[in-house]
Amino acid sequence: MGSCKHETYLIMKNTRFAWVALFALAWACGPKPAEVNEEIVEEVALPDNTLSEEEKAEGWMLLFDGSNTDGWRAFNADTMPPNWIIEDGALKGLGATGGEDFGGDIVFGAMEFEEFEMSFDWKISEGGNSGVFYHVVEDPKYKAPYETGPEYQVIDQIGFAQPLEKWQSVGADYAMTEPDFEGVVKPAGEWNSSKIIFSTKGASYWLNGKKTVEFVPYSEEWLANRNSGKWNDFPDYCIAKKGLIALQDHGDAVWFKNIKIRTL
Repeated sequence: MGSCKHETYLIMKNTRFAWVALFALAWACGPKPAEVNEEIVEEVALPDNTLSEEEKAEGWMLLFDGSNTDGWRAFNADTMPPNWIIEDGALKGLGATGGEDFGGDIVFGAMEFEEFEMSFDWKISEGGNSGVFYHVVEDPKYKAPYETGPEYQVIDQIGFAQPLEKWQSVGADYAMTEPDFEGVVKPAGEWNSSKIIFSTKGASYWLNGKKTVEFVPYSEEWLANRNSGKWNDFPDYCIAKKGLIALQDHGDAVWFKNIKIRTL
């Protein structure tokens, strides 16, 4: 009996080894798993003041190429004022004219815009104030773009000398719609990315990726804001539904670059 048990054990053991050997042979001769392609695609940063091929296809255009001021001129004038220069690929307002009413504002006079999407980068000097306007109308009876055009507020939210009302704050539709800028405010001297989307169906302003305001132009709410008293002395404010893009000289140094726009 002991001999039979031993022989049976050897047979079972040898059979087990045979199955293991066959499995190993099949694994070695079988198809190998596909190798994982771990190629890393590096994202190439777009140089300042240029358009990608995708942006060109979407109809974007540059309002400033970083090297000249073609298309720009003083408000109600034919040439650029001396208080704007090009510095390190940015359009810099020197703030040398002493305030918003002294002829320092500039417009892109090559064409007017109605419904559009516009993006731009900006930085402001410590305690500085400026703005970006649209639907601006030129006429000798107007001394500055703010008399006719809505404004995206550009300001040193952190370091401004006086307390700011919400409607005066960065990213506001100035004196029209109060902004939500929490979590995205940067100190003076740092670059910000902003966007304006204007359509009669709905408009919005953006700051560093966050929507700061949203409104429906010419709606009842919009008209109530327009007629709330701030603009009583400017009867032509927001009357035009198309016009020029303008940059404000408020007496403080300010920089702009990557100014891009497309019509909607």
